Amino acid sequence: MNILEMFDRQYRASLEMLEGAVRQCPDPLWYAGTRNRFWHVAYHALFYTHFYLQKSDKDFVPWPRHRPDSQYLGPRPGDPEPLKAVEPYTKDEVLEYHQFCQAELAKRLPQLDMEAPSGFGWLPFSTLEVQMYSLRHLAHHTGQLIGRLRSAEDVGVSWVRGPAD
Repeated sequence: MNILEMFDRQYRASLEMLEGAVRQCPDPLWYAGTRNRFWHVAYHALFYTHFYLQKSDKDFVPWPRHRPDSQYLGPRPGDPEPLKAVEPYTKDEVLEYHQFCQAELAKRLPQLDMEAPSGFGWLPFSTLEVQMYSLRHLAHHTGQLIGRLRSAEDVGVSWVRGPAD
């Protein structure tokens, strides 16, 4: 049993489902609303997938097209002030970041020592548990977006068992 291979398969399946939701989202729904818009939730899910694939928060280098504070769905942790509006990412930009995250997964996951401390001071877990936490976060937001598609547009996203499913 190789735990890194299992995480790789499950991350890839979750990322494929997120990609399906992004690709099927019509433009009006992509930009609809004033809070936690479709594009923003998709970007947030990718950002934190990318973030928690690092050995620690100090090792994180944002995606080159990252816009400051675009990862937050609410106020910055510990900051009561609301964030200023962030310029929306286009669907193509989010899909580009999606590809970047897939490459990061292939590069970073094999380098992680699953028995090491998390490297993220606010997560008193092992690296193994951080990966479970991150995968759960990705699945949570992917499910939210798939639910929005079904409710607003009656569009379904297929379940993916694993890569090349």
